[in-house]
Amino acid sequence: MLSAALSIGVLLALLGSGAAGTAPQGCDIPPQELTRMLQILERSVAESEIPNPSVLLAFNLAGATGSNARQHLLKQIEEDAVKRAEKDMSSGQVALYTLALLSSCHNPQHVESQGHSVNLLQALEQKTHKEVARLEEYGVPLTTLYSVGLDVLALCLTSTGDYKQDAIVLAKQLLNPESQIDVDTQAVMALALECVYDRTQLHDTQDLLQEALKEVANSFLDKQAEGNGVIGNIYSTSLAMQVLETASKFYAPREWDCAQAFSAVYSHQLQQPMAVAQALPALVHRPYLDAASLDCSVPATPSPAGRCCGPAAAPSPPLCPPGPPITVHYSVSNDLKGKPFDISTTVSVPAGSTLLAVLQAAEEAEPNEFSFKTKPTSWGPMVVSIHGLAGSDADRTFWQFFSGADALQEGVGVYKPQDGEHIRAVFSTY
Repeated sequence: MLSAALSIGVLLALLGSGAAGTAPQGCDIPPQELTRMLQILERSVAESEIPNPSVLLAFNLAGATGSNARQHLLKQIEEDAVKRAEKDMSSGQVALYTLALLSSCHNPQHVESQGHSVNLLQALEQKTHKEVARLEEYGVPLTTLYSVGLDVLALCLTSTGDYKQDAIVLAKQLLNPESQIDVDTQAVMALALECVYDRTQLHDTQDLLQEALKEVANSFLDKQAEGNGVIGNIYSTSLAMQVLETASKFYAPREWDCAQAFSAVYSHQLQQPMAVAQALPALVHRPYLDAASLDCSVPATPSPAGRCCGPAAAPSPPLCPPGPPITVHYSVSNDLKGKPFDISTTVSVPAGSTLLAVLQAAEEAEPNEFSFKTKPTSWGPMVVSIHGLAGSDADRTFWQFFSGADALQEGVGVYKPQDGEHIRAVFSTY
């Protein structure tokens, strides 16, 4: 069984050939941090209710292709793609599955499982066409600009469909002064534009993409300076870092203080598997842009833990005794749909409990007022309905959580309220 030090050494040697080349001092991931993050991803394969293509993509970009957890996840991704890609997957989900399979050196045009097959690129092209048509006609896509950014990136990396025209639409969105686009969405859109910029010979198109990429990249540098390394929030920082690693020609002669951004991510000690999966590509200098160009002839690298058994054997974190009780104030309000309501309660939960435990305590105490439903997502459980009122893609409505006046940046399965905190669930639009 290989030691963690040996396997990490192999990993770091492999990572030296990444797209960003040799990283400046302070911009390499410490071996122990790489070990910790990969172990979190391995555990997530056994614990997650749904297969996460972002985790598979992170495994591959990090060169950690030898774990049984990764092999198990690859099989799950193929099975799920065949079952759902043409039916109930959004365009962004199909795009992520495409990127995950590309990085595994599997052909997304012919994904097989249990005697059935699906052409992911055909499904993605059709879904993207509907997204962009809606975006051009109404100013908003069917889902989100984040999804459309993933769509165009995946289509570009596979040279499929009208990705060059779609990139023009995205560039205009980024340059629109009235657009209010968050950092993680800007980052994904910018990665798509970078791909297209390198694949088009049309000067007018290149000029437009260059203008948009300059705007985004320089705004990221400004935000990092203002946020002491954080660009938007700690989660969007990881995606923004991919752009800054690959877009230096668009913000030159300015320079990027990558060590400051890396330090900000390390100090947060990311625990949520999806957050880790988004951070790793930047930390190992292998951005999503490399998904279609990995060398799968390189021997598989063992996992840091050196395990030789299945993903279910991944160690779980030690169980901690519940902390002393804390009090959390919880309110739910809606003035968008149907009869308005604004209801509040106060619950007691053990210190260290997640927000999900607060919702469960409120529902148990007053089920008629605080009933709620969740659905599993790659970011953990997502609240889709409270007090009988469900969000809707058609109406672009959802339940948004706040601590006081500040929108939460973590999901209900991760965020841990403090004693005396006021959590608000507000029925909102996007």
